[in-house]
Amino acid sequence: MIMTSSLRKFALTGHVTSSVGWLGAVAGFLALAIAGLASEDVQMVRAAYLAMTLTGWFVIVPLSLASLPTGLIMSLGTEWGLFRHYWVLVKFLITVLATILLLMHMQPVGHLARVVAETTLAHGELAGLRLQLVADAGAALVALGVAAALSVYKPRGMTPYGRRKMRDQRGDTAIEPGRWVKILGIIALVLVLLFVILHVAGRGLGGH
Repeated sequence: MIMTSSLRKFALTGHVTSSVGWLGAVAGFLALAIAGLASEDVQMVRAAYLAMTLTGWFVIVPLSLASLPTGLIMSLGTEWGLFRHYWVLVKFLITVLATILLLMHMQPVGHLARVVAETTLAHGELAGLRLQLVADAGAALVALGVAAALSVYKPRGMTPYGRRKMRDQRGDTAIEPGRWVKILGIIALVLVLLFVILHVAGRGLGGH
C-alpha cells in the first residue's frame, strides 16, 4: 500500500529525525567513552560513565527504537518496498542488528556506571571493558554512517524478489543487481554476525 504524500512526509520526518539523532548521540557516546578511557581525572571518568548510561537509556535507545518502525513504514509504504532493493534490505538489517547490539551493550555500560558511583576507578582498572566500549561505539558510528549513505545514494541493485515483482508489474526485464552492493552487504552482515558470536561466546563485553 502506497502512502499519501502528506503521510509519507510525516513518516519521513520521523525517520530522518530519529536516524540522524541516533547517529549524533552515538558520536557523543563515543566521545564520552574516549574521555572515560583516556582521562586521568577521577571526576572526569566518573562523570563520563554516568553520562554514558543516561545518554544510552534516555537518548540512544529511544532513537534506535524509533528509527526501526519508521524505517519499516517508509519502506513498506512507498514504492521502494522492504525486499525489492538490496540497499533497503541491507539498511534494515544494519538497523536491526545495531539495535540488538545496543541493548546488549547497555548492561556493561550500567556496570561501569555502578562502579564509578560506588568507588573510585583507577586509571588502568577495567581497561579491557573500557577499551571495548570505545571500539563498539566507533563500530556503531561506522555502521550508522553506512546506513545513512545508503539512504542518500540508493545504489542500484534489485533482489530476485524485486525483479520478479517488476516483471509482473511492467512485463519487462529488470536491472540486474550491482555486484558491489551484494558484496558490501555480505561483508557487513558477516562482520556483524561475527561480532555477535564473540559476545555470545563471552569474549566480548560479556566476558570482562
